[in-house]
Amino acid sequence: MGYPSLQACLTDLEKNGHLIRIKAEVDPYLQMAAIHLRVFEHQGPAILFENVKGSKFPAVSNLFGTIDRSRFIFRDTLDKIKTLVDLKSDPVKAIKQPFKYANVALTALSALPMKTGKNAPVGFGKCHISDLPQIVNWPMDGGPFVTMPQVYTEDMDKPGIMNANLGMYRIQLGGNDYILNKEIGLHYQLHRGIGVHQAKANAKGQPLKVSIFVGGPPSHPVAAVMPLPEGLSEMTFAGALGNRRFRYFYDDEGFCISADADFVITGTVMPLENKPEGPFGDHLGYYSLKHPFPLLKVHNVYHRKDAVWSFTVVGRPPQEDTSFGALIHEITGSALPTEIPGLHAVNAVDAAGVHPLLFAIGSERYTPYIKERKPQEILTIANHILGKNQLSLAKYLFIAAKEDDPSLDVNNIGTFLKHILQRIDLTRDLHFYTNTTIDTLDYSGDGLNAGSKVAVTVAGNIIRELWNELPAGFTLPRPFDLFKMVMPGVLAIEVPKNIRASDMPLMLEILNEHLGEADLTGLPLMVLCNDAAFTAQNLNNFVWVTFTRSNPSHDIYGINSFTEHKHWGCSGPLIIDARIKPHHAPVLEKDPAIEKLVDKMGEKGGDLYGII
Repeated sequence: MGYPSLQACLTDLEKNGHLIRIKAEVDPYLQMAAIHLRVFEHQGPAILFENVKGSKFPAVSNLFGTIDRSRFIFRDTLDKIKTLVDLKSDPVKAIKQPFKYANVALTALSALPMKTGKNAPVGFGKCHISDLPQIVNWPMDGGPFVTMPQVYTEDMDKPGIMNANLGMYRIQLGGNDYILNKEIGLHYQLHRGIGVHQAKANAKGQPLKVSIFVGGPPSHPVAAVMPLPEGLSEMTFAGALGNRRFRYFYDDEGFCISADADFVITGTVMPLENKPEGPFGDHLGYYSLKHPFPLLKVHNVYHRKDAVWSFTVVGRPPQEDTSFGALIHEITGSALPTEIPGLHAVNAVDAAGVHPLLFAIGSERYTPYIKERKPQEILTIANHILGKNQLSLAKYLFIAAKEDDPSLDVNNIGTFLKHILQRIDLTRDLHFYTNTTIDTLDYSGDGLNAGSKVAVTVAGNIIRELWNELPAGFTLPRPFDLFKMVMPGVLAIEVPKNIRASDMPLMLEILNEHLGEADLTGLPLMVLCNDAAFTAQNLNNFVWVTFTRSNPSHDIYGINSFTEHKHWGCSGPLIIDARIKPHHAPVLEKDPAIEKLVDKMGEKGGDLYGII
């Protein structure tokens, strides 16, 4: 089936027990987000807030909160879409087995966008930005944001929907210096299609027309986050996934309108005209801070008569966008390895905030005639990965050779890290990329979009047995009195709060002097942190702390380190300084008063009984 609207999807979800309604008035300032976070944590249903304080429009969240619900929503098309992706990877399959793949032809037909007319919106009303649900998710957010937008722009050199870009870039509706109802903020990160369109508009000295769609059939927001190859329209993917052609028209001002969207905000971005946007509680688990981003001057705000506002809440993973990622991986998992020769698997580790940590498996076939194996081909693959679209935002890349363990799984954090730590040669296998770009949301570097990367390339036999526990007599010098084993071969070391950044060279000297002569073969990694117990509590905590709070070129050290012909290595354990530094963004923390309010809602039963 193909949902013609968001409302049709919600009706189907409710009928099948995948949606609850909250009839009581709920405040969009923090309260709606707090409820969403509780429901998501319990893997609960989609939530329809019928009575949003200050707005006449209902709102829905947690639509894609579980992978099972996403599979249910796209139950009639998901397998066909995966087949289409598979055919793109190996089109010869269709020639060899034409009858097996005949059914995907109908799916392909629904991919063509359909223009519905040239007139002004029919069936749409108009409102103001201030009439929309003013949802604020985290206490330090700079204002209300659109968190499930579909931002549409066209290429000035090749206008039209087939060369357009549809992306999910957050929108700030108010706060800061924005003029209410006239200006909103448009935030987008590196390697996004909208950047190409704005660059062309700037070069011509012309405003960029932007249409922001909210709601619509569920295939539309999924298309907006899909990592599609250059030149493939997100609107075609939306049609194929939703089994319903993407319907659109242009209003009297020449803005593209999604005919099935619940809301459409139109506006223009003038060349090099910015205003401060943020802060915003983001998906790494920290606030992205206030920075200049494009200013969108609002022209119109359209809405359907039965419009439902769609939103989500992001924060430290896992969150609803984690399920988005799982769905995308399920659809495209077979495609990426075919685009990079020798690559077998890749996983942007969600628990570490996606871009900070990437696991990969590649082939190592360059010199099969040599007995001693070492990283060669996987170095080439690593460079290819770090030059590939959004994969290039990876900060730590760990890549292993498939030949060392054909059963190795990039999705199992513990076993993958164990494989790496058993084989890593710390004198050889670390390759740094300094003074480069990193994820816009990552504040571990020394400026916006600025930081470093490291590729850890591991191939060969096991060279060490990892310690499961510290041997008797193991000590660390003061002030490193608190430490805990995280997993075999990894030690979390707590650094006292009174240790300043300027003290760290001396602290590392003390560590090196104490450990420099010791046999620490079974302990290849030490992590300096603010709270050893928290870091060692589970692997999710460990990867989140370690890889979101460190900048490789600045925060990686080692016992008995050296630089030889500009290559850095160490003969003792690797040390990663994963403490929170003064320039880091604040960690997301919930508002205690709001949490107590939601507790009371749960105690009273009713709408949320048994869920929160």
